[in-house]
Amino acid sequence: MRVSDFHFDLPAGLIAQQPLERRDDSRMLVVDRAAGRWQDRCFRGLATYLRAGDRLVLNNTRVLAARLFGRRAGILATTSRKQISGLVEVLLVKQVSAEPQRWETLVRPGRKLGVGEKIQFPEGLEGKVVERGVYGLRVIEFNANEDFLELVDRIGHTPLPPYIKRSDETGDRERYQTVYAREAGSVAAPTAGLHFTPEMLAEIERHGVARVEITLHVGLGTFQPVRTLTVEEHPMHPERYEISPQAAAGLASGQRVVAVGTSSVRTLEHAFLRGDGRVAPGGGETSLFIYPGFEFHVVEALLTNFHLPESTLLMLVCAFAGRELILEAYAHAIREKYRFFSYGDCMLLL
Repeated sequence: MRVSDFHFDLPAGLIAQQPLERRDDSRMLVVDRAAGRWQDRCFRGLATYLRAGDRLVLNNTRVLAARLFGRRAGILATTSRKQISGLVEVLLVKQVSAEPQRWETLVRPGRKLGVGEKIQFPEGLEGKVVERGVYGLRVIEFNANEDFLELVDRIGHTPLPPYIKRSDETGDRERYQTVYAREAGSVAAPTAGLHFTPEMLAEIERHGVARVEITLHVGLGTFQPVRTLTVEEHPMHPERYEISPQAAAGLASGQRVVAVGTSSVRTLEHAFLRGDGRVAPGGGETSLFIYPGFEFHVVEALLTNFHLPESTLLMLVCAFAGRELILEAYAHAIREKYRFFSYGDCMLLL
């Protein structure tokens, strides 16, 4: 299967650069998979498409202030007309170990940073490159003498995606999190959940819909670009997940499972495949890659944002609803000027 089969042309003006003032003002394209039709709706009407007894599955991961700015040790940061020398941007991707504090990271510029080189950050934090990988990947060991995540929260920046052409702002600290985010560990938001407000969640529960929380820490497996020509050749980066016994029990009732976001889908389907006919509780890592031809066992409805062309997220959505239907629905969304990507509008696939 060719990666180019999942291409579409998107006008740059439809890429949302700012969140809406109200989370639940987002538009929602409701797609009926069986009928092959769609309707233009508002997200605030989500409850009308849910049924009493449904399990609404939410990924409660919390985004780290994972974007750190420092400079190469021993190199003074000097400004010239051409460049600022020695400055380094580090994106925390995944914790490798707690003692010592080692993280897999993406580094820019990466070409000059070899094993053994040190990077100095604010508040005395220092990192040392201990492993070098491809595409800017580095394993960095930090000298943190206090709670590392608390320090990162103070000196780090919200890791907005590169298609948002602005620096992070104070408001992004709150708006690039879901209102139910609890478990710190992601470097990108599970964006389908950004539309919910506490009031909407309460309304949905009043309709008799059960809320089930699971955790998948979004990392490279979710947002890494596909660099192969064929879909099947793409290697998925593993991401950490956790499903509590209570969550697994809540999904064992046979009621319809409505997943919020592709991260919830991957977690549930992975847990089913390792659970001998059920969603198994527990944690670990998943590198499950879902693309057309995949057989879904758990998820029966999906709320998701509009995704990048040729991305693994778009491939998952096409696996769930059919490539032709999804690309036709995307073409409609473009004509109707829906807002795309992280801070954009959403789709409900039934």
